[in-house]
Amino acid sequence: MSDRQELSRTAAAHAQREARKLVDELGGVTAAVVATIDGFNVASAVVGDADPVRVAAMASSIVAISSVVSEEARLGRHKSVIVQTESGFAVFCSVYRRDVELVINVLAKDSAVLALVVYRVTHLARTLTDA
Repeated sequence: MSDRQELSRTAAAHAQREARKLVDELGGVTAAVVATIDGFNVASAVVGDADPVRVAAMASSIVAISSVVSEEARLGRHKSVIVQTESGFAVFCSVYRRDVELVINVLAKDSAVLALVVYRVTHLARTLTDA
């Protein structure tokens, strides 16, 4: 018997639409993955060879680390993590829902505009909170 909570079909369909929209509309974005906090892929849109299952699992670890940092530093509940590299960046944004906690993961090339990606991910997080 599993105690894993799942997202409603309506919310999962919304997440899938919005992930696809994010990848299609933002230049340089190569993946948008919505996952449960324990690393299970819920919705994804990918351009190229990124594996949504691996991205979802990776997000689980990143968010766990950020949670510990925010607790130890007494900074309140964590919201997001940005990992910048020499050829792009990754954004991980937590979504706190009543039924299940989610993480939005976006991978982008350095041609993407970080501020625009963060804005869109934050907006998606808000809509998923209420979906």
